[in-house]
Amino acid sequence: MKPYVSYHKILIEDLKKNPLEAAAYLNVALEEGDRESFLLALRNVLEAYGGMTKISRLAKLHRVSLYKMLSKNGNPGIDSLMALLNSIGFRLVISAKKTNLRKAA
Repeated sequence: MKPYVSYHKILIEDLKKNPLEAAAYLNVALEEGDRESFLLALRNVLEAYGGMTKISRLAKLHRVSLYKMLSKNGNPGIDSLMALLNSIGFRLVISAKKTNLRKAA
């Protein structure tokens, strides 16, 4: 019988191997529009990219602040979010929805 491997462990390994998959994972979580889902996805990606201690050093953020910022009730500022994403080789991008933008005007 094969040993049990948790979904979380498989997810982290997959995110670690493929940056495109990690970016897609973050984008899907962001598109859901739920802050908690996005923060969970971001925590998972940060874990895959070396963990909170390593990332906090790379992003020049305090480790304890990073844990608070990414907690269930966390509310990271744009500067902190951009520093985190930059530290792991990602960037924040804005794109238009596929709807007719002229209707909004």
